[in-house]
Amino acid sequence: MEEKDYGYIKIKLDQLLKAKKLSKNKLAHRAEMQRTQINNYCNGEITRLDTAVLARLCTALGCKIEDLLEFVPKESTKNSSS
Repeated sequence: MEEKDYGYIKIKLDQLLKAKKLSKNKLAHRAEMQRTQINNYCNGEITRLDTAVLARLCTALGCKIEDLLEFVPKESTKNSSS
């Protein structure tokens, strides 16, 4: 699986909403997005990131891109073989 080879991008939208005490409905209205799309981002069900959507989310949340996305490097499990 590719994410094990290279790591993956974690979308932290759900954590941001909780930290800002903002509902998904309110965010959907502010960002002019469908609530189902917000849910997909919150649940990590997005496979391709749309820069326009990311810009909308950052604007609506008043955050930086690094607040929304995190690179999680692959785990180094090769060294733990016994």
